[in-house]
Amino acid sequence: MRRNKNVRSGSRPGNLPVIDPRYSCFSLRPARSRIHRWGVFACESIPAGRKVIEYTGERIGRVENRRRFFREWRRGGERRICRARVNSYRFVDGSRGGSGAEFINHSCKPNLRWRRVLGHLLLFSRRMIRRGEELTLDYAFRKDGPRVPCRCRAFACRGTINLR
Repeated sequence: MRRNKNVRSGSRPGNLPVIDPRYSCFSLRPARSRIHRWGVFACESIPAGRKVIEYTGERIGRVENRRRFFREWRRGGERRICRARVNSYRFVDGSRGGSGAEFINHSCKPNLRWRRVLGHLLLFSRRMIRRGEELTLDYAFRKDGPRVPCRCRAFACRGTINLR
């Protein structure tokens, strides 16, 4: 069976997401998630405080980020916005050439956290992650931005991905 290395989140529907092993320090796999569409799951136990994966993709500026956000928001519905802020001027769009970290879902009680190191976005484990557990992040969208409902089902769920 031949594996298509070029399948990414921006590819045509029906293709499975891929985790790029060059950016992952542990064995991870994409699979259907109970939180939202696709998620990323650990294939092995991950100790607390360890780098798990780097968030990669096309680097864009503030103006382009805003343009893409409103274009996708106007299209409405369930489109994934896969951009993360590197600093006040630069963003990474994971939907274009991403490492697979763009499939990590939001949770109000996450098991990963962001660290920005020399212009790179790294995801570190907050606690020990068991084999088969879904990897999650707190996206912490702006409180004055459009309200996005949360589906994480955590005990202390905020009900929205936006900060309060």
